[in-house]
Parts: sequence; structure tokens; C-alpha cells
Amino acid sequence: MTALPFPLAEPPDAAAREAGRKLFAGDVTFLKGVVAMSGLPPADRLEVCFAGRSNVGKSTLINALTGQKSLARASNTPGRTQEINFFVLNPEHYLVDLPGYGYANAPLAVVERWQALLKAYLRGRQTLRRAFVLIDARHGIKPVDEEILSLLDSAAVTFQAVLTKADKVKAAARDTVLTQVREKLATHPAAFPEIVLTSAETGDGIPTLRSIIAGLA
Repeated sequence: MTALPFPLAEPPDAAAREAGRKLFAGDVTFLKGVVAMSGLPPADRLEVCFAGRSNVGKSTLINALTGQKSLARASNTPGRTQEINFFVLNPEHYLVDLPGYGYANAPLAVVERWQALLKAYLRGRQTLRRAFVLIDARHGIKPVDEEILSLLDSAAVTFQAVLTKADKVKAAARDTVLTQVREKLATHPAAFPEIVLTSAETGDGIPTLRSIIAGLA
């Protein structure tokens, strides 16, 4: 049998699961929100970032990873995250919540400023180890997602697709979306060859994503 391209990431073994748990077991604190490249904290530690179109569930996923219900602000209003938010995971890691792209409930000039900041960050942050691009499991990759994937290609930033809200889609529909996502990812050279399926609501995939981040150290 031919292996599927971009298979789902396997659940971690006991050692990897424990490494992920330990990484996220301590306090995770908000450091700062950045609205210009000049405000970035020193590039003195490994960082991973989370990108996704507006209202895909970035803040909710970060809260689930860290076990803190209100660390990242979650909102039903698209475009709530209007800056690059840095969180200190431990003395050696930053978690970075990027502005939502695509539709945002904000003036066009503000949206354009967010997008310019996003592009500058992705192209210029040498300590960025991986970008996790969140894709709604109900909808798959949309044209607006293609823009960020192409940007990550051009910036030579390895990215990994993370499907969110997996609890809200039935298995058959999920398989259809996975096929579409795999086909799209195959055209992007910066795509990491595994997909992570998650639900912040049920906790599915959270230990897997934690262990992946721990393994980047």
C-alpha cells in the first residue's frame, strides 16, 4: 500500500508525550504585543508561531496548549488579534500569536498594516523554528490561506498544517477535507510532511502538538 502524502501525525510515545507535558507545565506569560518590527523582543530563544485566517481558533488553541483559559484572547469577532503577541513559554521559548489574515472586522488601512507586519516578521525572524498554520477542519484550505502558505515558501519558513475544530466535522467530511488539504500542501515546498488534527474542545491532538514543539528544541 502506498503511504499517504502528508499523513496525520502519530500520537506521541510516552517519552515524547512527557516532554511535551513538561514543556507546557510551567507558567506561560504574556510578554508583549508588537505593532512594528522595532518592537520585537530580542531574538535570543527558539520561537514557534501560529498563523491562520481570522476566527480559525488560534487563541483558543494556544489556551488549550498552555492549559490557561484566558492567556490568549479568544473572540467570536474576526480580526480581534491586531498585533503580534509574544508569550514566554519558559526561558528558552516564545509562543507567537500572529494577526489573523483574510477577513477582519477593521478598516482596510488597519488590515493592510497587519499584513505588512506579518510579512516582515516571517521574512526576518531568524529564531523562528516553525510556523503552525491553522486550517478549519470543516472548510480546508481557502484561497486566502494560499497567500500565507506562499509567503512562508518564499520566506523559507517551515510550516506545519494544524486542522482545528475537528470535533465539529463528521469522519466522512473530514476525510474529504484532508484530501483537499493534502493536494494543496503538495504544491508548497516549505510544508512539513505531517498534518496535526486537533480539537481544543475535546483535547484531541493537543499532546501531539505539544510534543512536536518540545521536539524542536
